[in-house]
Amino acid sequence: MMRRLATGLAALLAVFVVALGVGFAAFIAISHERFAAPPIADGIVALTGGADRVETALHLLEDGRAKRLLVSGVAPGSGLHDIARRVDLDPSLLAPVVTLGKVATTTLGNAEETAEWAKAHDFHSLIIVTAGYHMPRAMLEMRRAMPGVTLYPLAVQPQVVQRSSKVRLLAGEYVKLIAAWLGVSHIMRHPVAIVRANPVDKSVNG
Repeated sequence: MMRRLATGLAALLAVFVVALGVGFAAFIAISHERFAAPPIADGIVALTGGADRVETALHLLEDGRAKRLLVSGVAPGSGLHDIARRVDLDPSLLAPVVTLGKVATTTLGNAEETAEWAKAHDFHSLIIVTAGYHMPRAMLEMRRAMPGVTLYPLAVQPQVVQRSSKVRLLAGEYVKLIAAWLGVSHIMRHPVAIVRANPVDKSVNG
């Protein structure tokens, strides 16, 4: 009896490990997916926490892809001058169309902050800009927070020099994605603060 039980548990564990491995492989493939240029939308949302996200969003705004931009997850004390400096723009030109969201510290917080911003402006379509590895979780949380809003993902592919660092990054994000899929993102609502080199980026969403 005990041997059958042990065999059954071992088989279940093997299936679980294989499922995790297959899921991780699919996640890596999705993380490197290239998205087509987004159509015209009501607004653009850049999620801080990585290189080139805000710059990409600003270029989209400059190209007329949307009317307004929300930068979600901005560090306290940062202002439009920090944003403008990234693309050599006059801060006064950004003031009427760029909102700095300083409340969110997690991806769930980003989604909630974005939902409030979209509702305040009566937006029904948004371009979401974040890193490729972060996009699956970001879109999951955004769709939950805004079921009636059309979302267009635009992924930025960050440069990770060391292979070991990239594996750790992807594995950590995969675990967070599973937690979000299970609906337990609120557990990570108040993460430990992380010091970042760029003063604009506060969010620890990836």
